[in-house]
Amino acid sequence: MRVTHDDDKWIRRFQPAAADAVQLVCFPYAGGSASYYFPLAKALAPGIEVAAVQYPGRQERYREPCIDDLAALADAVYPSVRELADRPLAFFGHSMGAVLAFEVALRLEERAGVKLEVLFTSGRRAPSRHKESDHVHLRDDAGVISEMRALEGTESAVLQDPELMQLVLPALRADYRAIETYRGAPDASVTCPMVTLTGDADPRVEVDEARAWEQHTSGGFDFRVLSGGHFFLNDHLPALTEMIKDRLGA
Repeated sequence: MRVTHDDDKWIRRFQPAAADAVQLVCFPYAGGSASYYFPLAKALAPGIEVAAVQYPGRQERYREPCIDDLAALADAVYPSVRELADRPLAFFGHSMGAVLAFEVALRLEERAGVKLEVLFTSGRRAPSRHKESDHVHLRDDAGVISEMRALEGTESAVLQDPELMQLVLPALRADYRAIETYRGAPDASVTCPMVTLTGDADPRVEVDEARAWEQHTSGGFDFRVLSGGHFFLNDHLPALTEMIKDRLGA
């Protein structure tokens, strides 16, 4: 894996791209890291350059304290993403990353007048849809691991390795606290086009909850339901690649 670190610590690039390539900033899910987007970066290069966000508290940033408040995380990410706006920008966020991408997109519009080419939100209900039953961040370690098993996004070998799980759990719990305590403005809306993706068998996101993202953009909305659970993306990389290329004209 080829990894390029930008001058700041938030952005990871995995593949070379043309100097004028559209940049797709990708936001990981709760407990995830920038490397999740390596296959997508490879598939989109060189016409689209993936700039994956690396949250603190994981991989090479594991010594840094995690940020367990989503608004604070968006504020922390924003300056680094703002620096990328010398070229066309698009965002892709999965699960928690979808809401974080939305919040950073709002900041770009409100603070810098920067409008995305398109915002892709995946595997997450709309910001205006909350579930008071979301309490994963309050569970004990076994309870958090049980949630990871239910979502089927983590290899069983990782879940069964106590030492590895002790490294992963602090970031995972902080991310869950950030997304489960998040309460965005019900009328918050971006002006860029939005594409929302969801899995037809996602145990945590109902189709109508995902479709409600339409209320949060005035720039046009495209909604797609794909087969699979919470991590349906893993089974649809070719289709996802073609969809992104088509939307970004690459």
